[in-house]
Amino acid sequence: MPDIVIKTGDMIQFTFPPPTIIPPILAPVPLVGTGATVLVGNMPVCLLGDELPPPLRIPLPYTSPPFVTPGLGTLAVILTPANMTVLTLNGKPLLIKGGPFTATFTVTVPAMQPTPAGPVPDPLLVKPGTAQFIPSLMTVMAG
Repeated sequence: MPDIVIKTGDMIQFTFPPPTIIPPILAPVPLVGTGATVLVGNMPVCLLGDELPPPLRIPLPYTSPPFVTPGLGTLAVILTPANMTVLTLNGKPLLIKGGPFTATFTVTVPAMQPTPAGPVPDPLLVKPGTAQFIPSLMTVMAG
C-alpha cells in the first residue's frame, strides 16, 4: 500500500507520558533530508538516518516532577518497517509516514527533586515514548 514520502520540512512529533517534560520536543520538530538526488517539492527526501533531526542529537534538558531541577538525556527512535521503503537510494531506504514508532529518552544526568535533606535524583533512567512523522500539505506517495 503506498504511503507518504517524508522530506525536508516535514515534522517529527514525540509523545512522552507525564510527568516527563522534554522542552525541545514539546512542539513538532522539522526534519532535514539527506536524499538530495531525489526532490519532492524542491526538498530533499529523508533517508534512514534522517529520522532524528540534528538539533535533537545532543543531550536535551528534561524534568519529571517532582524532579524539577532539570537533568539531561539523549533521544533515540526505533523505526518500524512501515516507516521506510523497500527500495533504497544510495543503499538507504526512504522514510515514509507509516504509523507511530518507539522513542526512548535515556537519562545521562538525572533531574533532581529538591528536599531539605538535599537533592534526590530521578530514579527512572529510561523514559519510553512514541514518535510519528507529520507530513506537510504537499505529499508524494511511495509505492
